[in-house]
Amino acid sequence: QQNLLKRVKDTARRKKIQASLASGRASEFVSLPLPEVEVVDLREELRAGNRSIFSRSLQAAMRTTLSRGEQVILFLNRRGTASFVICRDCGYVMTCPRCETTLTYHTSGELMVCHYCGYRAKIVEECPRCGSDRIRFFGLGTQRVEEAVKQMFPEAQPIRWDWDSTRTKGSHHVFLDHFMNGRANVMIGTQMVAKGLDLPLVTLVGVISADTALYLPDFRAGERTFQLLMQVAGRAGRSPLGGRVIIQSYTPDQVPIEAASNHDYEGFYQMELAFRREQRYPPFKRLALLLYQGPGQERSAEAARQLAYRLRQHIARQGIPAVEVLGPTPSYVRRIRNQYRWHVLLRAQDPASVLRPLLPLPQGWRVDIDPVTLL
Repeated sequence: QQNLLKRVKDTARRKKIQASLASGRASEFVSLPLPEVEVVDLREELRAGNRSIFSRSLQAAMRTTLSRGEQVILFLNRRGTASFVICRDCGYVMTCPRCETTLTYHTSGELMVCHYCGYRAKIVEECPRCGSDRIRFFGLGTQRVEEAVKQMFPEAQPIRWDWDSTRTKGSHHVFLDHFMNGRANVMIGTQMVAKGLDLPLVTLVGVISADTALYLPDFRAGERTFQLLMQVAGRAGRSPLGGRVIIQSYTPDQVPIEAASNHDYEGFYQMELAFRREQRYPPFKRLALLLYQGPGQERSAEAARQLAYRLRQHIARQGIPAVEVLGPTPSYVRRIRNQYRWHVLLRAQDPASVLRPLLPLPQGWRVDIDPVTLL
């Protein structure tokens, strides 16, 4: 339970306090006021006729911030321009031929890219299924946010800091130096902008969509959303200039978003702990994720069924108490690099001891004790 509480704390702030204490200069640690946080309901924005990426509140705050010569961070946990490409006539969605996932449109190079295996294809002008030229890009990525900033704020000098723009050696330092020296005043980025940056001129942080990772099929989705929101909010107000955070969401009443807006670590911790206790998730039970990857959809499904059956038989034969076998089920992304993926989840006080008599598992299986993610 204490490990969970530690994870939801602001790691960067805790390390700063510890370093100050260790050096004997605890009196030099300055506690700045937490930034003001506003949550904007994007449903209300739509009802008011605002179809922009930016809520009216964020637009006004950006204009004010930029007019004062200060800087803005815009956070979005998704790369690219559009999250999928679709034919508006027949509904065909462009997918990776090697993975069971959609291709993301990137304006740089006019490419469609798979973010799992790296497959790339030129943007299509006609639908492969029906031949229609009515191709449309849906979803939101960092490149599209950058384009919207340029269109809406002529005074803005945006810089995009994500995996696509910083792949070359040393590029992280170049981008950060560019921003810190004032050659850009709006930084648009993914998770890397949330962690450990000390940027005194950043007085406004805008979270474009707080819902991006909240509904992933993983019991830690709420914890990760809260953690990320707290981290990115911590980039504002790191100087006497103060700071403001605007979080945009379609579900502003969800616990992680509400708790983050109130800087409520303890409240989130208690709610998350109650959820984990009720659902028998860590820290109340431990998990083992058994993942199978192999060629052929039916072959992979059968391998998963056989192992789940074998595991249940072993538990029943040995009379092992308080153990659950969940699945088999297809993984969140069912195919990557032409390998079909199925998983079985084992929930127990000591999953390793349950599995040990069954080792080694057949070829194609991988075991992850206490998995960081279930995706």
